[in-house]
Amino acid sequence: MAEVLLFHHAHGLTPGVLAFAEELRRAGHTVHVPDLYEGRTFDSLEAGAGYAQEVGFGTLVERGVRAADPLPGRIVYAGFSLGVLPAQKLAQTRAGAAGALLFEACAPVEEFGASWPDDVPVQVHGMDADPFFAGQGDAEAARALVAGVRDRAGRGELFLYPGDRHLFTDPGLDGYDAEAAGVLMGRVRGFLAGLGE
Repeated sequence: MAEVLLFHHAHGLTPGVLAFAEELRRAGHTVHVPDLYEGRTFDSLEAGAGYAQEVGFGTLVERGVRAADPLPGRIVYAGFSLGVLPAQKLAQTRAGAAGALLFEACAPVEEFGASWPDDVPVQVHGMDADPFFAGQGDAEAARALVAGVRDRAGRGELFLYPGDRHLFTDPGLDGYDAEAAGVLMGRVRGFLAGLGE
């Protein structure tokens, strides 16, 4: 079974994020879910993003990096939207990463000053008409990342879901899409199960 460090989205550590982690635990995985917002949650994406800007994206990423300090090196880094930033940085720069799960965001690999490690598999998920994922360059960054991983005989997958919703896996948010969220969870569970093969 895998050990996962899962970072929340811009709304904060919502019940939906905790439920996602709990579903992975029921499948036998160990899941850590740090609170990068130190107890704050936001009803709207705009308010949550505003708080993230106020705190500073660099500060939030560093909080995520510090959350990994007491954990073993062999870990899967996962994040929803904003949470992709610390997840991707750790997957690229912390030795021994077991894999990466990037939900609804993807930064260019160059963002973190290191190439993608040859032995770190990655799965990226997003909606094909999400104005944030598809409209702000993340989908292109994901295609480049996955192509690079595949070129080095690694395991890289990009899954695009029909729709224009953001944060479609969180049942407490307006963008929730139960069908797409169920398909995503099945793919994530398959990814994690495959790490032991």
